[in-house]
Amino acid sequence: MTRGRPLTFNPDQAVQSAMQVFWSRGYDSASTRDLLAAMGLSRSSLYQAFGNKEQLFVDALRRYREALLDRLRQHQARAPTAYAFFEGLFRATAQDAGSERAALGCLIFNSATELGQRDELAAAEARRSLAAITELFQAAVERGQAEGSIALHQDPEVLATYLTMGMAGLRTLLKSGADRHQIDAATTLILRALR
Repeated sequence: MTRGRPLTFNPDQAVQSAMQVFWSRGYDSASTRDLLAAMGLSRSSLYQAFGNKEQLFVDALRRYREALLDRLRQHQARAPTAYAFFEGLFRATAQDAGSERAALGCLIFNSATELGQRDELAAAEARRSLAAITELFQAAVERGQAEGSIALHQDPEVLATYLTMGMAGLRTLLKSGADRHQIDAATTLILRALR
């Protein structure tokens, strides 16, 4: 069996470029032509390296998720308490109001909303990404309850799901152009559930 030609491009950079297309246009609206132009690849190179559009999306979303979770873990490790971690995270998100970043939303929440419960790899990867955020939040809630910064009467799994919904809603409001006052008020209500 003969091997294909060796890759003459940087796969990491190519996936990063594809991620930007999926993030700005969504999975369905990101055409193969758009992806090829952004990645600087021929159709045959895309298929040789990544298989197809769906597998490329799965790779891009997985990288986005791992980078996001890594940043969240770092913030959590630096925070003096779990409550401080959540407060810092939600307040920093609220500060994005009106920015270009806010207009893009979060690739995970965007993808979960767009792909819903479809029976395909891309949708399954979006669901895995949501679950990973919730798991990280649950671990932080459990830490907070052990140290006394988060109320003990809350079920950690339910509270983590609520916080994931809160962040998804916050990102949706930011993407739709909600003003800073609305976002700050909503953030305060979300954080109140931790006490």
